[in-house]
Parts: sequence; structure tokens; C-alpha cells
Amino acid sequence: VGVSESSHLLPTLPYVSRFSPVLVLFYFIFSTGDITQKGYEKKRAKLLAPYIIHTPRNSSSHAPPPSSSSRYRERRTRRTHRSGGTRDDRYRSDIHTEAVQAALAKHKEEKMALPMPTKRRSTYVQSPIETRTPPDSSSGSEDETAVRRQSSVVAPQPQVNPNLQSPESWVNHIVQGSSTSSSASSTLSQEAKPHYSTFVPLKHVDISLLSLTAHSENSAPPPDVTAVAPPARGPRVDLPSNAVVRGMSRGQSRSSMMETADGVPVSSRVSTKIQQLLNTLKRPKRPPLSDFFTDDAEEIVEVPQPDPNTPKPEGRQIIPVKGEPLGVVSNWPPALQAALARWGATQGKSPALTALDITGKPLYTLTYGKLWSRSVKLAYTLLNKLGTKNEQILKPGDRVALVYPNSDPGMFWVAFYGCLLAEVIPVPIEVPLSRKDAGISQVGFLLGSCGVGLALTSEICLKGLPKTPTGEILQFKGWPRMKWVITDSKYLTKPSKDWQPHIPTANTDPAYIEYKANKEGTVVGVAVSKVAMLTHCQSLTQACNYCEGETLVNVLDFKKDMGLWHGVLTAVMNRIHTISVPYAVMKACPLSWVQRVHIHKARVALVKCRDLHWAMMAHREQRDISLASLRMLIVADGANPWSVSSCDAFLNKFQSHGLKPEVICPCATSPEAMTVPPSQSGVPGAPLPARAILSMGGLSHGVIRVNTEDKNSALTVQDVGHVMPGALMCIVKPDGPPQLCKTDEIGEIIINSRAGGNMYYGLPGLTKNTFEVIPVNANGVPIGEIPFVRSGLLGFVGPGSLIFVVGKIEGLLMVSGRRHNADDLVATALAVEPVKTVYRGRIAVFSVTVFYDERVVIVAEQRPDASEEDSFQWMSRVLQAIDSIHQVGLYCLALVPANTLPKTPLGGIHISDTKQFFLEGNLHPCNILMCPHTCVTNLPKPRQKQPVGVGPASVMVGNLVAGKRIAQAAGRDLGLIEDQDLVRKHQYLTEALQWRAQTDPDHVLYILLNAKGVTVGTATCVQLHKRAEKIAAALTEKGSINTGENVVLLYPPGIDLIAAFYGCLYAGCVPVNVRPPHPQNLAATLPTVRMIIDVSKAACILTTQNLMRTLRSKEAAASVNVKTWPTIIDTDDLPRRRPPQIYKPPTAEMIAYLDFSVSTTGMLTGVKISHAAVSALCRSIKLQCELYSSRQIAICLDPYCGLGFVLWCLASVYSGHQSILIPPFELETSLSLWLSTLSQYRIRDTFCSYSVMELCTKGLGTQTDLLKARGVNLSCVRSCVVIAEERPRLALTHSFSKLFKDVGLSSRAVSTAFGSRVNLAICLQGTTGPDPCTVYVDMKSLRHDRVRLVERGAPQSLPLMESGKILPGVRVIIVNPETRGPLGDSHLGEIWVNSPHSASGYYTIYGEESLQADHFNTKLSFGDPHTLWARTGYLGFVKRTELLDASGDRHDALFVVGSLDETLELRGLRYHPIDIETSVSRAHRSIAESAVFTWTNLLVVVSELCGSEQDALDLVPLITNVVLEEHHLIVGVVVIVDPGVIPINSRGEKQRMHLRDSFLADQLDPIYVAYNM
Repeated sequence: VGVSESSHLLPTLPYVSRFSPVLVLFYFIFSTGDITQKGYEKKRAKLLAPYIIHTPRNSSSHAPPPSSSSRYRERRTRRTHRSGGTRDDRYRSDIHTEAVQAALAKHKEEKMALPMPTKRRSTYVQSPIETRTPPDSSSGSEDETAVRRQSSVVAPQPQVNPNLQSPESWVNHIVQGSSTSSSASSTLSQEAKPHYSTFVPLKHVDISLLSLTAHSENSAPPPDVTAVAPPARGPRVDLPSNAVVRGMSRGQSRSSMMETADGVPVSSRVSTKIQQLLNTLKRPKRPPLSDFFTDDAEEIVEVPQPDPNTPKPEGRQIIPVKGEPLGVVSNWPPALQAALARWGATQGKSPALTALDITGKPLYTLTYGKLWSRSVKLAYTLLNKLGTKNEQILKPGDRVALVYPNSDPGMFWVAFYGCLLAEVIPVPIEVPLSRKDAGISQVGFLLGSCGVGLALTSEICLKGLPKTPTGEILQFKGWPRMKWVITDSKYLTKPSKDWQPHIPTANTDPAYIEYKANKEGTVVGVAVSKVAMLTHCQSLTQACNYCEGETLVNVLDFKKDMGLWHGVLTAVMNRIHTISVPYAVMKACPLSWVQRVHIHKARVALVKCRDLHWAMMAHREQRDISLASLRMLIVADGANPWSVSSCDAFLNKFQSHGLKPEVICPCATSPEAMTVPPSQSGVPGAPLPARAILSMGGLSHGVIRVNTEDKNSALTVQDVGHVMPGALMCIVKPDGPPQLCKTDEIGEIIINSRAGGNMYYGLPGLTKNTFEVIPVNANGVPIGEIPFVRSGLLGFVGPGSLIFVVGKIEGLLMVSGRRHNADDLVATALAVEPVKTVYRGRIAVFSVTVFYDERVVIVAEQRPDASEEDSFQWMSRVLQAIDSIHQVGLYCLALVPANTLPKTPLGGIHISDTKQFFLEGNLHPCNILMCPHTCVTNLPKPRQKQPVGVGPASVMVGNLVAGKRIAQAAGRDLGLIEDQDLVRKHQYLTEALQWRAQTDPDHVLYILLNAKGVTVGTATCVQLHKRAEKIAAALTEKGSINTGENVVLLYPPGIDLIAAFYGCLYAGCVPVNVRPPHPQNLAATLPTVRMIIDVSKAACILTTQNLMRTLRSKEAAASVNVKTWPTIIDTDDLPRRRPPQIYKPPTAEMIAYLDFSVSTTGMLTGVKISHAAVSALCRSIKLQCELYSSRQIAICLDPYCGLGFVLWCLASVYSGHQSILIPPFELETSLSLWLSTLSQYRIRDTFCSYSVMELCTKGLGTQTDLLKARGVNLSCVRSCVVIAEERPRLALTHSFSKLFKDVGLSSRAVSTAFGSRVNLAICLQGTTGPDPCTVYVDMKSLRHDRVRLVERGAPQSLPLMESGKILPGVRVIIVNPETRGPLGDSHLGEIWVNSPHSASGYYTIYGEESLQADHFNTKLSFGDPHTLWARTGYLGFVKRTELLDASGDRHDALFVVGSLDETLELRGLRYHPIDIETSVSRAHRSIAESAVFTWTNLLVVVSELCGSEQDALDLVPLITNVVLEEHHLIVGVVVIVDPGVIPINSRGEKQRMHLRDSFLADQLDPIYVAYNM
């Protein structure tokens, strides 16, 4: 969370003034692998004993989160938070920790309240017990850093302190500075000239720095990192300083943004490419037109203004730096194999390699004689003995994989040299342990690109490989087919006397291929030629002064990099004795390499920082160790600037054991350029490495600035030596063309040397960009012909041509144009006291691209015993520390159970796989904190709506509005009724029914089916008439109902309902059809029934015996007052009576029935439907669907309101066709009921609801073969119409058509209808006319209330299907809801309708009488001022298509976009919830259904989780990402719930307002609630 900005968002964070100094150190042990518990606890305790201070515990409690639900609040915050001061082992402070503490202290003063996520208990997923290490009282990570820190204070080289900020961290700063005040900029400009004086040799610095540390620890309070951005942080490159733009301080603006919560961006940044694009376009901005909308990336992303105070490089252009010439030594061999041949012949007894067993004791020693003879045997076997007699499987130049475990260096050496002697190319790879190894398929890519078909391995290793049940070796994912060859001596053939390996002089053919994983995780092979291999050995020999016969201890991986170059290749060239210490030994006995140096009097040791830490932690165990024999201690991870502090700490600890300061040589390497500069030459008395203390702010902008003011964001780097002998080096810009940097600029180191990689094997395209780089000057002109190789290292050249490395390109995070280094962020996170939280310091940092910028993600493993509060507190503190020190906002911080992150072969975290897991939703975090509000600063400005008014531009000419055809459309004319006789009969439905009962009494109108498809009820015309008479008689007698009173019908779907309806009409009362309460869920359903009864002032209830019992039951009494029901008449067994007469309304304008419905926004609305509207609607449907008495239709939908009720109860009586009624609830027990009925009765026209269609799609989609076998055939279906009051659900209708195509369903059959409250049926796809058409609309334009049609497949496009043909007698027009003026074709507006079957008005919405006139009898503000229109409340547009309708005119299609009531207004734009929900449902396979609503202007997303609960937290980042990417909105709250929690009504519509109320009342029992900060 932005540190200095959002004052009310963060919790009160306890501040510990002295902080664990051992922290950053531990970063190293753990960044590369973990150490077992064994022996470690004791060592740790001893090591830390001197620093432990016991403090009394005090607790500070949390401010409550801003939540309207008190129960949530209690659940989240009653737990008091232990203050961070309760650590039982605190150490002396050091600079970086102090910086972190200072940043956190500032926050504490600001008293922030941060809502803690709500989590259901079961969601605490612990790591599986067998993989879990016993909980240790503190975590390695902290220890490691602790060692590192404390040493840096005590060490005689205190210059560590001021910079403990890693170079990466300065890189980070650069990348992310926050907008800075003007005072900052002035100081920046003064310090912009590079001060080289800071590159001072050690001796000068000592005193001044020591005094500085002392001062910072004792006298002054820690500096305030947050007030005005300190000058040393460069301001953000591209941000306007906020004060200027907004006229308010940054703090205010950010908090106000959160209060209004509509995400008003505070300041903006943009990717450089878009910036370049804008600079080239530079077109004048047109004035905002209210009807005009352009849409480019610049519309979407807020374009940042360059900040004038950004530090810029000011030096001259760099000149390539030359290394010393490569000396020529007379006895250097012509090829590396020749050196081996020579030692094998002349020094056969001399030891070449000693391997250790798991306890660290020597296991075997391979002499040069044995190494030579075995390698020759292997070479002979490979070339001559693999195939049958006459076929040769391997030829010189073929590639062969070497698969040997880390613990078996001897077999590897023999295999490697055997391949060199056979002139086949070895490709060493890791041993595959399982199908699920991190990056296993990428290794397959490497083997494929190198054309490897054969693998060499040892017998033991082969036995351990995973096998299939038949005993064959598994085919690993992505791997080519492999043949496996065992290279143990007993299987090798001794060559015949006359056979000698061919050893040519080194040439440019590849000698070996070293694998390398790039940032994305792709594994490529760097091919090294024979001459490059030889030259590199010569350069290393010269640079490191290797002498024949020396002893070297190697702790590094011998398959690649320095472990291979020094420990296998250069060692053999100089007849060195190598002692190989495998990783497994180091885990068991961390001091083993130091003991080996002592025992063998080794002159050189090859280690990583991790090994230094392990040795320090264990060093008390052996006091008599001497490291005096070492002349070089090569530290291989010198490219990580934090190695400086490790080296210092190690020297401090072991100087008393004879370790000389000049011995330590940090070294930076890369697989492509190999050793970039070597370490110092290891000559006694050589000068110590130079140090530079740089400003992280400057670094993040790519410039070198000495850190003067703000010691919190400083980084100390130390040189890694001079250029390699015989090489040429320069620094170029890391991205774009390879332009030479200026002297005070950070760039990528590129090298020209005979000793470097030649290519990525088999990948010529990639090779060109990396191995054949020709640097250019500022004008883009190449500076010469010589090709350079990119090293992947970032650095600069200091005084005296010393090379400084500040990080690797693969660890670079480019956020908003500033560079941050992942290692720096890890160091800062580790400085935030991870003891209680982070397991062994295992932290991964990477960036993901979301919404046009990189976003920083931190994932750490959580200790099994960490508490929720500790973890949450640690996470919130990391956010603040990183914001203060690096000025970069974190996007996401996740904690996963211990031991669950993918591991690299040596136990580190596999970053690219972790990132992949994060993006796929497979990380399974146990805690997550998202902070999009802070770091997403490039959101577009909120839209300012133009004032609406009817100006002269809107004057209408004929049928045009502002040059466009008016958007209106109409159905066919209802036409004059042919036969006057029919008019009389059909003016009222009651008359129609009586007429049918007389003229065609036995014609069956209705057939009701049960779940088995059996007919359980029928009604002929005369039966229906007689039942209606009985009910009418009962009403007048039992109910003593007067004409015109309202009667509630409470029936399950069926024929009783129809009879009761006509009974009411016969008796002259007004039926009100109500869905019966659900007997299993009375508490939720009965209140709605009660409400409709009360609102409609019903005089009587008609129902069945069962429902009557329910209404009066005890269960019902729990939710409503059952004593006050109106008269209840059960119509099951009525006596045969006839009413005295059948009522006939005096005019057709009288109310026929009331139609009540609950909208998705939770509004109950009843509309009045007149007799005239009923007959007009029935006639319209009859014409559209060509319904006659000979026709049969099937209806499977709820008959309670809208068009569903009309089709179920009214249409058959009017048109005389037969309706087969299928109650939808029967489908729950018999899914195929509806489809098999269609097939059995050969139905041509059927009507259903979306919920029915969804049931069939989900439940039967996979069973089409079964349906076929049962003889289901849908080829008879001509039209299948979905009845709904919403935008057509295209995805559902498409999948339904596709799935049931197999059983004969025509792709043209499925269509939709559209109705609303003011008019129950506006569109209905009939039997004639063109098929419904689909258009693609740009979603961004819809948000601006525009329609922009795009091609199918365009990004951000939304497919919309026409909602069926407009019914006869209906006219629609598209109107601007604000001006009430008509709109042009393809413009978005409200759909207004004029039709004889519109409802006559609302039946009292409480106190909303004014709505009546507004919604039902409205006139246009200009144009045609006389027609009365009804407003549907839906947005849509009309588009004239190329299709012709029945009359031969071009067809006007109506497209419904969504209900105005449901839309969300966010950032001045209009969003339809369904669009956001569609994106969310696509985000992860475990999301079943989702719903969105707003709460205090925050967007809340509720998602149902259909997977296991451990996936719950995976959904949070994915949902946040997809909504940001596709809708440019920041999600405020993500709620993960069980399936079925989102309420859905019978029409299949989501009840979002009910959901919102349940959420606020804390009734959802969520699995997880995440508050995005």
C-alpha cells in the first residue's frame, strides 16, 4: 500500500527500533536452497545468543475495518495484534534494517486501519506433513540476514552499511519513484554530476563510516522516509508532480480517491512504447463531443507527463574497455583433450578429483591416469559399440545428454571428457525426478532444439529414474524419445591397441552445450566452441594465476557455469586436484567445505554466498580450522550486489582463522558471455575491491548517483574486477537497439572475446540478438564491425576501468518505466522481521503484466506454525517497507504453505514456474493481499459526462437525426380483423372460452406431464369452461367476492392454475397469479407471497389443499403472521355449481389481471393488464407464431408472470392450439423430460426459460449418445424460443445448439424473446422472417453509451444477438434517456415501445404514482410529439440489416444490451454486471458462477468456488487481473463462496441486490473475503 499516500488504509504497525541484523544475510542461504534442521538449531542458538534481548509483550489492537457489517468487523479484528516488538531475539541494527524500520515507524504514526481478510477455518491449508520440516523457533531467512547484518556493523569494513540497499534496490527505486516535491528536484540537480570520489578504497572509508553508523544507532532518530519524498529517490520519470496537477498533496489525493472509491487515478504512468506512439502522433485533441467517441490505447491508459526532475545521464559516451592481452604460454595445449592426454600419460598417479560421501568424508579419488583411460574407453564405446556391428549410432558432432546426480562428479567427468574425445557434444542436464519437476517440459524443449536422442547416465541413477509399470523409463512431458546408455566402467569396452582418440587442434565446432533458463522459464542451450572453451580456460588461468598441481575445493554445480569452467575444465588444463562438495553434503554438514580447505590446504575455493552463511552458522563447532592456505575464495554470485554483505560477514568471522581480506573475489558470470570479469588475481597484497554507495532512486532511472542524502535507499556495490584478458567490453542500453551508454548510466554489459558462447544451439533467431550485437552510438551508427555478446548483467564501468555489476536482466522488473531488481525487493522483505512468518526465508519476486504495465508480485512460503495475525501483519509491513524504500507499489503479496513452491535442482525457488502457477491459479496460497489501488496508476481519467440539452444540432429533418436514420422499428400491422363475428367472440377471453366450449367442446387445449413424461391431466375446451364455472360459483358463494376485487392464485404449474384464472374472470374479479412458497424454504419464499397479497389488497386466496395447509402451518407462522390471511378457498373438491351469470366487462379497458414480478434489483412491481391488451397480445402471438387449433406447442417455463404466464394460460384459449405443459421443477428429477417430449410428440414450436436450457446443457451435454440411443430426435423442432426479460445469453444458446445438434436440433431453431414490465412481449422469433442476426460491439464504447460495431474476434468485443422479431402491432424507438430525444441508427439508448398490448400502468409501487405517467405515457421531447410511449427501462439499439423481411423491406433488428436499473456507474462509465461476470467466470476453471455489485463505490465480486477450498485464494489475483485488463476497473472486495450461494430466480436471473444485502448482513458464510487495498 502506498506508504506516504493512503493514510487510512493500513493497520497500526508496531515499530521496533533496533532490528534483526542477521536478516539480509539469510536471504542468501535461502534464496538458493534450504538447509536441514540437523545441527542447525544449536548453531543458530549459539550464534544469536549474544544479541538476544527479552522485552515485555505489549499488544496494540487494530482499528476496525471500514465495513458496514458489525459481525464481520468483530470476526476480523477482535484479535489483538502482538506488536512486532515481541521478538525474543533481536539483534543490533544495521543500515538496511534500520531503513526498513524507519519506513515502518512513519506508518505507525499514521495509524492506518487495514481490514484483515475473512477466512473460513477450513481454508487454512497446511503443507503435507511428510514434506514439512519441524517448526523451528525462527526461520532461516531471518537468521541468514541476521548474520549478514550484524556482521556488517561489526566488520572492519563498515562501508557495507550505508548501502545495504542492494543495487537492485536502487534499480527498483529508479523504476518506481513516487512523484516528488519540487524541493527534491532541486537537490537532485545539484547531485546529478557523478562523484567518483565515492569509489574509494577501503582504508579511507573506515573511520567516517564507523562514525556514521554509531551516530545513526545512538543519537538521531531513524530518518523519516516518507514525508516529502527524499531527494535521493528520483521522482517518477513520467509522473506529473501531484501538487502541481491536482492542487493537493499526494496524501490527500490518494485518500480522497479511496473515499470516493471510484478509482480516480492519482498520477499516471504509461509504457514507453505507447509514449513513443503518442509523441509521433501528437495530433491536436478534438473538443469533447457528446456524441463522439474515439478509442485507442491513449483513450484507455492515462498518459503520464515526463517529470522534469528525473535524473538523466550526463556523462560522455562510454568507450569500449580492453582487457590485458592474453599471454602466450609455450606449453599451453592445442586443445583441452590434449591437456588430459598429457597428464594421463605423464602424471597418471596425480589426483584429479576427490568425491565426498553424504557425511562429508572422501568417497573415492580419481587420478589423472584413471580419468584418461576411462574417458578413452567411453569414447571408443560411444563411437563403436552402441549399435549392431555395421551401424554406427553416434557420429562426431551428435548431441548427447549427460544425466548424472550432483553427488557423482567422477562419473560426470568421465562422461564429459569421453564425449570430448569421441567428438560428440555433451549437453549436461539435471536428473529428472518426476513428471512434475519444475520446468521439466522446458528441458524437453532444450533436448529437442539440440536434437538429442541419447542420454548417458550411471547405473544407480538409471535405477532411480521414474518408470512406467512395465519398467520402461517414463516419457517425460515435452521430451523427445530418448535411448539411455549406462557409462559405468564394467559396461565399457577397452579399445583395440591401434585405436586412438582423434584430438584435433581446437576449432570453432561446438565442444559442449550448457543449458540456461531464461526469465520466462524457456531452457536454451548455449553452445561453446572448442576454441572458446580452450581460450576461456587460458583466460581464467591467467586471470586467477592457477598453477600446476594446486588444490581447489568446489561447492558449485559442476554441470554448468563456474563449477564447470573452473572445477572441471580449467582444473584439468592445470592438473589441479579438485575436491567436489555436493549440495547434499552441505545440507547435512554446512561446514564441510571449510574443513576440506583446511585438511587439503586448498589454494582456491569456489562457493556461493549461501555456502558462506552455512559456514558462519556452523563455525563454532571447530575452532582449529585454518583458511590461511586460500589464495582465492571465488564467490560466484557477485552479480547480486547483496553478496557484498555476505563476504564482509564471512571475513569478519573467519579472519581469526587465517582468512586474508584480499582473498575474497566476488565474480559475475553469464552462460552466454561466460566469466564477465574475473575476480582479483589472488596475489597477496592486491588492493581490496572498491566500493560505491549508490542512490537507489538514481538506479531506478538507470543512472549512477552517489547516495548522499537518504541512507534508507542506498545500495553498496563492490567491483568484480577488470575485463577478462583478451576481451573487449562495453555497456549498452538493455532494451531497444544496442546503443552505447554514457559513463554515468547503468546498462547491459556486452563482451567481445574468443572465450564466450557462440550461439543458442538450434535457435538462430535468438542467437542473432544475443551473440551478434554490434553497438551503435547516439545517432544509431554502428561503432565497428566487431560482434559482441550480451551478458545479461547490468552494471557500469567505474574509475580505473573497474567493473561494477548491480544485478541481472532476468531479475529486472520494469514498472512504469523504472527498473527494480527482484533481489533488492527480496532483501527488503527479509528485513521486515520474517521470523514468525516466512519459512526459511523462501521468497520469490517477479512481475506480471496487467493493464499495460508490469506489476510486482511477492510470494513467500509461510511457516507451518505462523499465526494468521502475524502473517497478515508481516505482509502489511512488507508493503510499506517496499513502498518507502523502493517507491514501488506491490500488486500482490501471497503466502503459500511451507515446501510448496516449485524448487530448482539445488533447492532454490523456481521463479518462472512460480509465476506460471500464479497466473494459472495453481499456487494455492494460504494468505493473500492484493493492493491494486496503490500500484495501478495508469487507469484512464474518469469520464466527465457532457451536459445534456436539446440544442439546434438535434433538430430533426424528416426521419433523420443529425444525419442518421432514426432508430425505430415496427412489427407487422395487426391488420383489421377479418371476420366481424370473431371480434365479438374474441374481444374478451371469457367469451372465447365459452365459444370454444360450444363449438368444439372435446378439443384438448392442455396436456400436463409429470417427471416420467406421463400425462397426469388434460383439459378440453368444455372441461376448462366447467371448472371455471365451479370456481366462479365458489368465489361468489364462499368468498362473497365483489366484482373488481383482487384474488390471489397460489398454484403449482398446472391446469388448476388455468381453471382458477378463468374462474376469476367468470366471476368478474381480478386474478393475481403468485408463485407458491417453497415448502422446504418457507423462510425465504413465504414473505414474498405475503408481500404480494398485502400490496395487491387481495380479498381472497384460491389454492390447493396442500398449499392451504402450508399457509396455516407452524413453519409458516415462523416467518409471517398466518392469522391475518384473507379468505382461503381450496379448489380441489368443489361442488358442481354454476354461477348465476358469467361476468362480461362493460369496456375492454377494464383490468383483466395483475402481473406481479420481482426484478433482479429486488423491486416488486405489479402491472395492470387490460382485457384489450390481453386480446391484442394473444392475437399478436398468434400471427407471429402461426398458431391454429390444429397446432401443438410444448411449454417448459414458469407460468407466474410476463410472457410465460401468457403462453401457459391465455394463448391456447385464444388461438385454439394444444399446449403440452411441462413444469420446469420436474426436470430436476428427470433431466431429459423436455427434450424427449419434443421428440415423442414431434413438436415444431417450443418455449422454455434460460434455467431450463442451462439445466439441459450442463446435465445432458455429455449424454447426447445416450439420448440418441433412446431414440430422441429433435429434427422436428422448427423454433425453440427462450422467454426472458434480459439480453440474450448468446454463449448458452450457442452451446445448447451445438450440443444437441447430434440429436438433430437445427442450428437455426434456437432464438429468444424479449419483454419488460411495461410491455410483456416486445419481440418473439416467429416462424417466418429472417434468422436472428449477431453483431459484435466494442465493449469500451458501450461503457460510454455508444455503439461501435467491430469485426468478429476483435479484442474487447461483445457478441450481441437480436432479441427475436418485433411482434405485430409493436413499434419501438431508441431514445436518449436524459434528453428524451430520438437517437439515430446504431446508437445506444433506452428502448421505448408503443403497442396495443402495453400494460395500463403500475399497480401501486409504494408512493411512486408519478412513475405512472413517466413510464407508461411518455412523449418524445422533439420529433413526433403526439405518440404515447412506454419506457421499458432497457438499453438497446436498432440496426438496419441487409436481410429482407416478409414484406420485402430491409429488416430492422432490435438488440437489447441490458436493464438500466442494473447498470453500475463506476468512474463515470456505465457497466453491465453480466459483462464483468462473464470475464470473471473465464478467469479460473473453479469459478462456477459469479455476481458483481457495488458497495460504497467499491466493486464487489462474489464467486462460487466449485473446486476444492484450497483453490479459493488462487481466484483473488486472477479475478482482480481479468477485471482490470478487460474492464479497467479495480476490484475492491473479492468474496469466495460455496456453489449455490448466489441467489437465482426462476427465470434464471441473478438476484444481485439480495446477494448484496446478504453480504452486508454477513449471511453468506464466505470461504474467503479479500479486501483489495
